[in-house]
Amino acid sequence: MLGRVFKAYDIRGTYPDLLTDQMGWQIGYGASRFLLEDAASAGETSPMMHNVVVGRDMRTSSPQLSEKLMAGINAHGGHVIDVGLVDTPFIYFAVNHLDCAGGVMVTASHNPPQYNGFKICKRLAKPVGEVSGLATIRKYAAMADKGVQAAEGSRREQRDLWDAYIAHVRRFIDLNGKQMKVVIDASNGMAGTAVPKIFGRKGKDIEGLDIVELNFDNSKGEFVHEPNPLVASNLQQLREAVLTEKADLGICFDGDADRCVVVDEKGGIVGCDLLTAVLAKHFLKRSPGSAIAYDLRSSRAVAEEIEAAGGKPQRGRVGHVFMKQLLADTKGVFGGELSGHFYFKSNYYADSGVIAMASVLSVIASSGKTVSELVRPIARYVQSGEINFETEEKDEALEAVIEEYATRGEIDDLDGITVDCFDDEGWWCNIRKSNTEPLLRLNAEARDEATLNKIVEELSAHLGTRVDH
Repeated sequence: MLGRVFKAYDIRGTYPDLLTDQMGWQIGYGASRFLLEDAASAGETSPMMHNVVVGRDMRTSSPQLSEKLMAGINAHGGHVIDVGLVDTPFIYFAVNHLDCAGGVMVTASHNPPQYNGFKICKRLAKPVGEVSGLATIRKYAAMADKGVQAAEGSRREQRDLWDAYIAHVRRFIDLNGKQMKVVIDASNGMAGTAVPKIFGRKGKDIEGLDIVELNFDNSKGEFVHEPNPLVASNLQQLREAVLTEKADLGICFDGDADRCVVVDEKGGIVGCDLLTAVLAKHFLKRSPGSAIAYDLRSSRAVAEEIEAAGGKPQRGRVGHVFMKQLLADTKGVFGGELSGHFYFKSNYYADSGVIAMASVLSVIASSGKTVSELVRPIARYVQSGEINFETEEKDEALEAVIEEYATRGEIDDLDGITVDCFDDEGWWCNIRKSNTEPLLRLNAEARDEATLNKIVEELSAHLGTRVDH
C-alpha cells in the first residue's frame, strides 16, 4: 500500500483510503530515520541535527496526519519542531534558520481537498525525491515496528517563527517609493495565511502597496476553484478582477503557496518562462555574471535574455528536485520553472511563491514599465504549450522521432529528447514521457505560427493519439 502514495517528488494520495493515519506514522518514522542518518553521514554534529521541522496546510485532514507524522518521528527518536499552519517555503526557511536535519510539510499542494500528502526536505532544505531519499524513506517506513511508542528522550515543541520569516521575505521587496495595486488570488490555500502576515492585511504593512484579496479564506479546507494556477480556467476570476480594479497586475498561488502565476495589467496570462527572463535580469543587476537556472521546456528567448544581461544560462531537467540541485550546483543567483516554481540563492536555493511575489513587485516598481511592456519583447517566438499524446509505446515513438530528425538538427536527452532545428528550420521541441501515464508530452516553439503548426502536425504522426484537455 505504501508504494501507491510515493511519487517521484513527494508523497500523495486520497485520505483516508489510499493515504491512512497508520501510513502517516510509518512515514514519520521512516523520514526521521533517513534525515538523521543523512545528517550523520555528512558529519553534522550539531545537537539541532536531531530536529525535524513539521508544518501543515489548511486541509481538514492535515491536523490528524500531522499528529501521526510527529508521533512516528518521535517513535524513531527524532525531535519535532512543530511550526503549525504555514506555507511550504516556510519549512525550507525554518530548516535553515534553526539548522535542523530536515523538514516535512503536510500538504497535497494543488490537488482537490480529499487529497493529502508530505513534502520532505533534508538539511539545508535540500530536496528529497525518489532518487535522493524517497525510496529509502519508503523502505524504512515499511520496516517500521507499528507497536513502537515515543523513543526515550524524544520530544516535541511548538515554535512560532513568523517574525523571522516575515523579515526574511521582506528583504526581497522594494517598491522604490511607487504606489502599486495588485490582486492576489490565494486559491483558498496557504497564501491566505502567508500574504497577510508578511505584507499586512491588504498590503498595509508595505508602504505604497495595495492588495485586493481574492479567496483568502482557508478555514474550511475547501476551494472556490482548483488551487492550480497553471490551468487557465482557474485564473478567470483573477483576470476579471485585475481589469475591474484597474490593478497593475494579478498573482495566483497554488494550495501550499510554493508556486504562483502572474497576470498582466490587461488580464493576460504571463508564461512562467517569460517571467523567469524578466526576473533573471533583475537578479543579474545585483549579481553580475551569475548563473541562472531554467526549465528546458522554456522559450529559447530565456537563454538569449540571460546571455544578453551578462548571465550564464543553465538549462535543467523538469521538476523542483532537479532545479534546486542545479541552482545549488552552479551557485546560481536565480532560477525559474514553467510550473511556476521560482528559486533564489538568497533563499537557500529553494523556491518560494511569496518571494517571487515580492521580487515581481520590485521589478515593476523599479522599471517604470507595465508587466505587458516588460514581457512583450521576450515573447518573440510562438509556443505550442504542452500537448499530450496517448501511446503505450513511448520508447518506440521517441526512437522514431530521433531517427526522423537526427540529420536535420541537434538532439539531446537531458530530459526526454530535445530536437533543435531552429537555425535551419526555425523550430525546436522537447518530448518527455509521463512518469505515471501512457503519455508523451510535447512542447514546441517556432519563429512563426505557420512553422509551429507544420512541425506539430509532423511530430504528431509519430507520437500517438492527441489528448486535448
